[in-house]
Amino acid sequence: MTTFSVDQSWDRIETWLAQHAAVSHGLLRPPARPQDIAAAEIRLGVTFPPDLTESLLRHDGVQLQDGTATLGYYGPLSGVEDIVRSTEFLRDIGEDLAEAEDELDEEERDQYAYWPHERLLISLGIGWQSSDGLFLVSRSGPHHGRVGRYFDEDSPSLTEWPGLGHVLADFATALEDGTPFDGRTPLAFEGRLIWDTGATVVPDPLSPLGLAAEATEPLVPPTPTPEPVLPFTPRTDGAYAVLTFGAGASTAQEPPRQPDVVFVTGVPPEELLAGLGSVPRTVRPRSREQARLSAAAAVWAAYRPMVRAGWCGDGWSYAAQEGGDAQFGRPEVMRRLSRGTRAVRLSKQGPEVRVTVFADGVERPEAARRVDSPREDYVTDADGQPVRGSDGQQWQRIGVDPWPGSTAAYARLLAGLEQEYGITWNPEGDGDGDEEPTSALLLPVLDDMPPARHPVTSVRDFDLGALVDRTPPHRLRSAMAAQLARLASETGIDTYPEIAQALERIRRDEPVDLSADGALDLRMRTLSAEARAARGLLDAARHRAETAPVTAAITAADDAAWAVRESAAGALRSFLLLPLPAAAETVLNLRLSVRWRDELAADLAD
Repeated sequence: MTTFSVDQSWDRIETWLAQHAAVSHGLLRPPARPQDIAAAEIRLGVTFPPDLTESLLRHDGVQLQDGTATLGYYGPLSGVEDIVRSTEFLRDIGEDLAEAEDELDEEERDQYAYWPHERLLISLGIGWQSSDGLFLVSRSGPHHGRVGRYFDEDSPSLTEWPGLGHVLADFATALEDGTPFDGRTPLAFEGRLIWDTGATVVPDPLSPLGLAAEATEPLVPPTPTPEPVLPFTPRTDGAYAVLTFGAGASTAQEPPRQPDVVFVTGVPPEELLAGLGSVPRTVRPRSREQARLSAAAAVWAAYRPMVRAGWCGDGWSYAAQEGGDAQFGRPEVMRRLSRGTRAVRLSKQGPEVRVTVFADGVERPEAARRVDSPREDYVTDADGQPVRGSDGQQWQRIGVDPWPGSTAAYARLLAGLEQEYGITWNPEGDGDGDEEPTSALLLPVLDDMPPARHPVTSVRDFDLGALVDRTPPHRLRSAMAAQLARLASETGIDTYPEIAQALERIRRDEPVDLSADGALDLRMRTLSAEARAARGLLDAARHRAETAPVTAAITAADDAAWAVRESAAGALRSFLLLPLPAAAETVLNLRLSVRWRDELAADLAD
């Protein structure tokens, strides 16, 4: 392995900057004066490590302005004055902790103390201030000259760099080879050194929905037939005793059933499920217990919502959610369900119970109802122990109603719905009869597209606003269509026929069908569901020791791949629905290749 001196590394850095980033090269400051370095050492009461002195004698930091050369996230290298000012500032902040850190030995102080007296901040971080950056250990000992990282409100930590000379050598290599330096890649653009974050993804990530399709739905075991109770006959040949166990003990009841539920008029339950995005192969009657068990099966349900639906009055159907991410509080869902009809939502969160009404896709605030019941009195049993529900939450009382509750408020609003709309739904009796309601997992509808932000200015150190102003709309659209196609190829979403067809139609400047429940819409929703399931399965594998092997098969690379695929599909949706400048910002921000600026220049020239 070649070892470069500080001067050799600076030779390499200066050569690259002069050839590729003249603006940044011109902002390197002249050498520091030896007497200024000596004065700083006296003021701080330390001796600078040799490679820091050598670097300062080459360049006393940089001029802080647009185009300044930085060390990626660690910001520009500090000059002598910056080092003195930053170090004294951080010493003052850490003064209150000094007494608590007195018991640390010398090695522990280097690694764990907030800001030991001998520590020197040698770069100015992301914000070009003394709040973060790289530091050096100047105290003699095993860590002398060692480089550490410090970020505001975070604990300092040592890096793998033994000294500043190694940092400069790695920086020079990253410049020359175009390779990452601490996770970011250095580039030259318009005479300036800039940094970009490139990425590659798993080309064929493991599909959580594919695992779900192969999994078996768990079934509630049949209720065993109780043993017949024989009549008691006293013995005639002696005394006997009757023992009662647990006499006087309080038996906790299950909390009242108060799910989020939506009511829709004139729509049969099967159509209501379809409007919510039911997955066809999962549609079947289920008891409440079965629906909850199935929804909790991480692999089979793949973190998709479970909903049961049935009739509940004269022309009204209902859907009650039994698991998964909440759906009925999403305005896009309510608008979808109420188009051409009326939808009423009853929801509960904490002590608040709320009724919301939508008619023909529009919320009707004047028809809303809200009750907020205060919580009072924790519930305990005869031994003074907390009474908890099946979810482990301790009950409280509102008058005589157990908590989790607002039981009276929930019941009162239900009674109001019956009186006002003819909705007759009993949450406790839901599905307790011979007929079990139809149920299904959902492929959730997409979130509403957020409004475009104006004006569009810059993205990833690129002046997008100026490009938009000087480029004819037809040429800008053509270039961004090409960038979108590149993003689709990078992330792998162009392997889906619906997306490939949409990209080809965009290239030919033809309309694209993004209607609800159309092929492209379903593909985008499926990608979103894949990403959600991958995130959930990976989290389960990380935090639950009992996780099934098939759950643990999802890796961080799979999770990242589905996340970027979902984002890329969102960029396609932005291109179809938002003004071009806003869509361009989204597309360019998501590009994985760090060479996208050069590719954009080529696309604009075509």
